[in-house]
Amino acid sequence: MATPLTRVEIVQTRFNDYLATAQPAAQKLSPTEKLRPESSLTVAQALELFEDQITSRLLDVASRELKKRNEGFYTIGSAGHENNAVVGALLRLDDPCFLHYRSGGLMAARSRKAGVDMIFDTLLSFCASKDDPISEGRHKVWGSRTMWVPPQTSTIASHLPKAAGLAFSLRTARRTSKAEELSDDSIVLASFGDASANHATALAGINSARYAIRRGGAAPVIFLCEDNGIGISVSTPNNWIHDSFCNQPHLHYFEAKGELDEVFDTVSQAITTCRQLRQPVFLHLHTTRLWGHAGTDVETTYRTLAEIEAEEAKDPLLTNARRLIETGAATPAELQAIVADVQSRINEAMEEAISRPKLTTAAEIIAPLAPYDEAAIRATASIQAAAEARAKLFDNALPEQTTTPTKRTMGAHINSALADEMLRFPEIQAFGEDVGKKGGVYYVTAGLQKKFGIGRCFDTLLDETTILGTAQGAAMIGMMPIPEIQYLAYLHNALDQIRGEACSLQFFSSGKFANPMVVRVQGLAYQKGFGGHFHNDNSIGALRDIPGLLLATPSRGDDAARMLRGLVATAKSCRRVGVFLEPIALYHEKDLYADGDGLWLSDYPAPNGEASMLLPGEVGVYNSEASDALIVSYANGLRLSLRAAKRLKDEHGINARVLDLRWLNPLPMEAVKKHADECGKVIVADECRATGGGIADAVIASLTEDGFEGRMNSVRAVDSYVPLAAAANLVLMSEQQIFEAVKGIV
Repeated sequence: MATPLTRVEIVQTRFNDYLATAQPAAQKLSPTEKLRPESSLTVAQALELFEDQITSRLLDVASRELKKRNEGFYTIGSAGHENNAVVGALLRLDDPCFLHYRSGGLMAARSRKAGVDMIFDTLLSFCASKDDPISEGRHKVWGSRTMWVPPQTSTIASHLPKAAGLAFSLRTARRTSKAEELSDDSIVLASFGDASANHATALAGINSARYAIRRGGAAPVIFLCEDNGIGISVSTPNNWIHDSFCNQPHLHYFEAKGELDEVFDTVSQAITTCRQLRQPVFLHLHTTRLWGHAGTDVETTYRTLAEIEAEEAKDPLLTNARRLIETGAATPAELQAIVADVQSRINEAMEEAISRPKLTTAAEIIAPLAPYDEAAIRATASIQAAAEARAKLFDNALPEQTTTPTKRTMGAHINSALADEMLRFPEIQAFGEDVGKKGGVYYVTAGLQKKFGIGRCFDTLLDETTILGTAQGAAMIGMMPIPEIQYLAYLHNALDQIRGEACSLQFFSSGKFANPMVVRVQGLAYQKGFGGHFHNDNSIGALRDIPGLLLATPSRGDDAARMLRGLVATAKSCRRVGVFLEPIALYHEKDLYADGDGLWLSDYPAPNGEASMLLPGEVGVYNSEASDALIVSYANGLRLSLRAAKRLKDEHGINARVLDLRWLNPLPMEAVKKHADECGKVIVADECRATGGGIADAVIASLTEDGFEGRMNSVRAVDSYVPLAAAANLVLMSEQQIFEAVKGIV
């Protein structure tokens, strides 16, 4: 008995049978003629599009063949979406494209423009070869530095906010000569599916572009929704995309469907509108999805055979081939020759791709994840602004001058440090909710908009996803964003913009793309009179979980200025993503041991080179001669630990050394181990929640694994949200708990 044909084979057989039996038109069109008089699509262009679409389709077939042979590892294809090749043909190479996984036709057309061998590159990606020119075997992604296609993984439209952010930032970047690869009239494209159009991230990206226009700005971005009517197994209601987006204010809507030449003309009009008006466009491209979501998807579990066959009847290759033959643009034999040529090239390239090397070590895999060049960082730190410009910036009252009271709070020092960094580096932008005109809810950015203008310090809409998306887009074209997230807990609303997008970019592009930034996050607990799980949040576990992310948190004002400079220099020099977690309760704290002692104030460290910054791994040590016990802490915990240490010495003669971690990801374990060995006993004072919220478990585990044999213990907050008023003291780590913990092990 013959083996039943697969759905792939059925679709391919139907297409090939049509070419074998079709009759040529009575009259042949010349290459320069139009498919129809009213269209702008020429015969030559149509045949190129057909070849690009065939390339995409046959690569999809090849991916499944490789999977059967256990040589390929990715089968989500573009079959049924091949008309997106029209978009690739009409965009320019200096129009950045953020593409979802069904963009094979678009990539083929774009590769033609760039002279890139899309067939071999894609096959290398299917085979997870480290010779793949974009991800080097880390994942199957569409991406290319040459073609300005930053790689995206299997996104659910999480790339739309940064696409909108890049479009929004383009004018500023061009004005400051930071986007030299792009042009004044470049536009941005982001493609996604109809199911993903419902995702909050997609809606945030579209909303932010519309908002920019409403506020008088520009946002030249095309949102390309490739509507195949289904998301894995869940169907999209009829006309849902049209009805949801066709009449949105400040969003131009175009619906591309019908014959190839009709699609071509609609796409051309959409691109022209976006390019000329510098406003967002929603391009609704009707597609179909063939062969299920991926090779492992059993489509018959949620679709009837009749429904599957109805979708297969919409095969765009069959429709386009018929159009080319019936108009006289090509003969069946010419189209068969194109198919045979593409198949031959794929067959040859496939065997070569299979033989290419794979990633074989962890070091190879993580190489682009967290680049670090200390010499380059220190060189960046040595850049100084002109003395005259700095004097003017601070109205001739420099924050470090000895002729004025210099001991100030952390909030004041961060404000001065931001001003200094913005003066040194004109590409820095500070933005976020309430950051500009108000100067921040805690006034940490006060005066920056007045000093630098609304182009460099501005307010955003109330959406953390948009804030971080804007930062990524700006960073990718040469700006140095310092976005602010108003409260630590607000970050969780948009955490994937750091985890899944910003911190993964260098990893999946092998360092060819980057979005360096320093994200200022106001957070942690101990705010008097505050409660709830937003304004007084004490958990950093989700941030420490992100590969490659630098996480710094200062405890003192002078440290804050130095650490901020270190993060900025590292971001600029190594193109890293850093989070600067600022303890709100310490912004305006003045005292250490007693009310009025002023011992938590500090002098402002002038920006006079590398000595005025702190880098990852550089910790703070207090009572360095003490050796009875080591207290390891950070942020609010440092102040509490110093108070406890003073009491331990005064009341019991116990001399405790206190170590300020400063850097929470990666943890400075080399320094911790050194001081632990010298002291012999360790207490970790971790202000975050006990179960996975902070760093205590990681510090103790690392010391144990390294063979530390001294006694250890930890003090942590209770696993609870922080309640209002004095009740907060019952769940937060206290000075008394640290005091008792040290007594208990000495």
